[in-house]
Amino acid sequence: MMFAYLKGILKKKMADCIILEVAGVGYLVYTAPTPLYHQSELEKEVKVFTFLNVRDDRICLYGFFCEEELKMFEQLLTVSGVGPKAALSLVGSIPPTQFALAVLTDDADRLVKAPGIGKKTAQRIILELKDKLKKEYKDMSGPDGLMGIPAESGDEAKLSEAVSALIMLGYTSSEANRAVAAAYSKDKTVESIVRDALKAMLQQ
Repeated sequence: MMFAYLKGILKKKMADCIILEVAGVGYLVYTAPTPLYHQSELEKEVKVFTFLNVRDDRICLYGFFCEEELKMFEQLLTVSGVGPKAALSLVGSIPPTQFALAVLTDDADRLVKAPGIGKKTAQRIILELKDKLKKEYKDMSGPDGLMGIPAESGDEAKLSEAVSALIMLGYTSSEANRAVAAAYSKDKTVESIVRDALKAMLQQ
């Protein structure tokens, strides 16, 4: 049996789980203490996107207050050695957009801030998810490419990553393209381009 989501009354909130009452049945749902979790009020109706994890010894239901958190959780479970506990820790410690940015820019230090995530695990997450995320967002910069930067610059991959990172932070394709173009320099890393582009946009 698969559940896409559950909609019901939030009866109880605990450190790592909630009890959600749906049609008279109380579901124990493991979750992460994200901002949306904290904003949800007891005795109010909430919608929780779910993931059913079946093992030989137990069946666990994991829930998230937005689809992006669920997607991040599922992506993490594809990484060798990362189980639901570690994945939940990351979901509770870093928003999905910032997680994607950390993976794309090789920012292992951002990932190790999550409880229980060591340097080796963070590096493995980056290694195994970076190409998947790049493939997922490769078309986000639009069909016209990277706004006036010469193709012979040889930095198409770097620029595409920077644009994708900004789009994942909520900027439009055109905004991201313009900001990356303005911040671009051949000697800069992806991290530097993204950081300088963000700084410029925040000052506007």
